[in-house]
Amino acid sequence: MSDLPSDLRYAATHEWAQIDDDGVTIIVGITDHAQKALGDITYIELPELGADLIAGQEAGVVESVKAASDIYAPISGMVTAINEELLESPELVNEDPYGAGWFFKMQLQDPSDLDSLLDSDGYEAAIEAE
Repeated sequence: MSDLPSDLRYAATHEWAQIDDDGVTIIVGITDHAQKALGDITYIELPELGADLIAGQEAGVVESVKAASDIYAPISGMVTAINEELLESPELVNEDPYGAGWFFKMQLQDPSDLDSLLDSDGYEAAIEAE
């Protein structure tokens, strides 16, 4: 089974969300399960800084040796930072999907958005049902 940190929230579309220490910033990336399914990641397209995203909206693209896959916003909010390191080193997602391989940060507009995301047990059940 893939690594699933219990302090994160998960979207059924394989993104994770972590509340930053400030309580209003959400860090977003893709799960270990997703990066393993994609294989060696070769290119990442990230959202624009300042973009207002709606939960479930396409926010970028990940390309690998196997396929291309959309990245979706797990919550609604404005993009406040992108991980520019991924533009030069997309393999960081394969190496450290929950750390150095984060994709972007968003400002949380509505804390109840987090309630629509899965906990680690719920996400594990979702991927087992795929």
